[in-house]
Amino acid sequence: MREKKPALIITFSTTTDAMGMEQFCAQNALPGRLIPVPREISAGCGLAWKAPVEAKESLMAAMADAGMHWQEARVLELWV
Repeated sequence: MREKKPALIITFSTTTDAMGMEQFCAQNALPGRLIPVPREISAGCGLAWKAPVEAKESLMAAMADAGMHWQEARVLELWV
């Protein structure tokens, strides 16, 4: 049976920013993957980064240090 679990969701204004996040995380061995933006929220480009909640501080710090742009970061309960 499927269950809901908390996940960190980071949204982006542009597809370029979302794709940049994917490349940045791959190069820096940071957790997560691109997903369609969940229905519970809206974002400019329709793509979001999903990562474990425990990775929030490290991801946000790494993104800020790299000068990356994001729209919003929040924790949502999503089906797994």
